[in-house]
Amino acid sequence: SSGRQFESFCRTIGADALLERPEYRDTPSRIAHRDELKTDLAGYLVARTTAEWVTILNEAGVPCGPINTLDQTFADPQVRHLGIATPIEHPALGVIELVGQPVHLERTPSKIRSAAPEKGEHTSEVLAELGLDEAEIDRLSEIGAT
Repeated sequence: SSGRQFESFCRTIGADALLERPEYRDTPSRIAHRDELKTDLAGYLVARTTAEWVTILNEAGVPCGPINTLDQTFADPQVRHLGIATPIEHPALGVIELVGQPVHLERTPSKIRSAAPEKGEHTSEVLAELGLDEAEIDRLSEIGAT
């Protein structure tokens, strides 16, 4: 039950004092006092690093992991090993890393060849493919429609 889970979690993080609080006695009470409970739990959680909590909670049987920032995600050794972070040359930003293809196939490998286009970067080419001539595309550009 969620009551046992809450009790076990509090004991694991050393927050036994929260178990004595009447506003946290059962699930409906904890829900009603959610903001206060989050603040109280944060007071305990700031005492250790993310890595320490991941170890402590995993050892207690709580499946968990860090919530990484984008730069932490791309620097993760497993992300690097799997080639998930793909460096790409961006015309304005230089080399940036993008999330690569999630599935790698031997016979039909995929590759990210370019960064996402800038706004309007391919408008002229698309309009030409739709049958507009160069004069019409220039006119649309002049009035700010492209």
